[in-house]
Amino acid sequence: MATPKKGRSASTQSKPGRSLVLILIALVALTGGMFASGHTKPRLGIDLAGGTSITLRAVPEAGNEAAINKTNMDTAVSIMERRVNGLGVSESEVQTQGRENIIVNIPKGTNSEQARKQVGTTAKLYFRPVLTTEVSGGNDTASPSPSPTGSPSDKPSGKATDKPEATDKNSASPSATPTTQGRAVTDALKADATPSASASDDKAKASPSPSASGGSAEADASALQAKYAKLDCTNEKTRSTVGDGVKASEMTLACGKNSQGQWQKYILGPAEVDGTDVDKAQAVLNTQTGAGWTVTMDFTDGGAKKFANITGKLAQNQSPQNQFAIVLDGEVVSDPYVKQALTGGNAEISGNFNQQSAQDLSNMLSYGALPLTFKVDSMTTVTAALGGDQLQAGLIAGAIGLALVVIYLLAYYRGLSFIAILSLLVSAALTYTLMALLGPAIGFALNLPAVCGAIVAIGITADSFIVYFERVRDEIREGRSLRPAVERAWPRARRTILVSDFVSFLAAAVLFAVTVGKVQGFAFTLGLTTLLDVVVVFLFTKPLLTLMARRPFFANGHKWSGLDPKSLGAQPPLRRTRRSAAPADPKEA
Repeated sequence: MATPKKGRSASTQSKPGRSLVLILIALVALTGGMFASGHTKPRLGIDLAGGTSITLRAVPEAGNEAAINKTNMDTAVSIMERRVNGLGVSESEVQTQGRENIIVNIPKGTNSEQARKQVGTTAKLYFRPVLTTEVSGGNDTASPSPSPTGSPSDKPSGKATDKPEATDKNSASPSATPTTQGRAVTDALKADATPSASASDDKAKASPSPSASGGSAEADASALQAKYAKLDCTNEKTRSTVGDGVKASEMTLACGKNSQGQWQKYILGPAEVDGTDVDKAQAVLNTQTGAGWTVTMDFTDGGAKKFANITGKLAQNQSPQNQFAIVLDGEVVSDPYVKQALTGGNAEISGNFNQQSAQDLSNMLSYGALPLTFKVDSMTTVTAALGGDQLQAGLIAGAIGLALVVIYLLAYYRGLSFIAILSLLVSAALTYTLMALLGPAIGFALNLPAVCGAIVAIGITADSFIVYFERVRDEIREGRSLRPAVERAWPRARRTILVSDFVSFLAAAVLFAVTVGKVQGFAFTLGLTTLLDVVVVFLFTKPLLTLMARRPFFANGHKWSGLDPKSLGAQPPLRRTRRSAAPADPKEA
């Protein structure tokens, strides 16, 4: 039986070299990947790099308070993240706080200003038919606008790509006379009040009579005309309230700028197509038509059918009723006309766009409209200087903690502290390279709580070494030599280390799951370093101690090795004592 045990021990002790080579390869690969990717430093969070923290409060539409729920808030967070990340600000943080608040942290950097503008923008897009329009001024009346510089017949609306007219027609759109305006609005209201062909007979019977609905339509038309006559789109306060509380299925007033930079006011019909029907949007520099920067849109299958239907109807009307307004968050960004149904499944928004505004609009349309309207409750700017001071303080605290651990190891474990310090350095190298790589990979940003998690991990890692060293010393106290003691102590130490690290990792996982924001940085770092502790102890500390046990300095129990049997109070082997005291075998006698 003695020979197999010796064989297993030799086999076990022949493996430390493989483990050390494996962890060396991992270190070289991670370091090489870090330099190859160009990310040699961990990405810093807002509290260290500086930036802006925005608190947004959800505001439901009138009578729809139930819209503020977990599903809509999570959807809003997802859309905001995609919008900001689409601008290249991937280190931003977006999370809910309470029932109706969303916190957005945008570190200082490229496109951060555009990101701040986009996070709370609703980006509700509608395609509405134009009933009437004219240039708006401080003393507007319902008089016709100046004569157009061009007529719809000057340029064809149908193109090879089946896109609507790309030129901005705001300044060239002839307005109807007051009589025509009133008739157009009244007709639209009547059409809106008339039951659709798909309505049931019961609904048709219950609908108002033609005379009643006509009278109501005329009254509504008169009220809308009165608001339209008084509307001053040059007034920002008035302009911001236009269309508030109006549903997509209702007529509305709207404002927008024409190509001369003048504010234009509109009466628009019910929305026929909305932003959810847009599949993809892209900013394009249109050099062929001279339209400058435009936004092209591809519709979904259902959206393409709706768009073809509305353009087919508008093509039969006279100007301006052959135009449709593209309305984004209550503002008209373009109002092209059509002469035939556009069935290509795509469209083009033109207007007073530059490259940045076109890209902003395409970004918002590509990533959808928010399910709720948000208002900015607070906006706080964090300076990079303050973050640098905090980081310096955190690093000083970490250095002090590490120094205390090293002093304790040197004083108590002496030669064994060499193995512990090397293990700490390997753990630090793995942690640093992983943090640097996780920044671009998953958007991990190092913040102050994350730094605290790394500092706490120093104690967790040192604790694993202490558990193993004490098990080895216990074996030496029982009278065993160092090499067998190292192997016999490992199974018991391994169980204790795994249980301890599992508890730490479980705590980190629970903390990460139930918290938001910066506390998650602490939990993530704590969990990551706990896993690395297991890797370092198994693949570096234990194999290195196995190799060191073969050196005379440790094997002979030098007084500075930390494994001196005399200083540890080693006792004679208990087994030998029992064997010498055992009675002789009668057969041998």
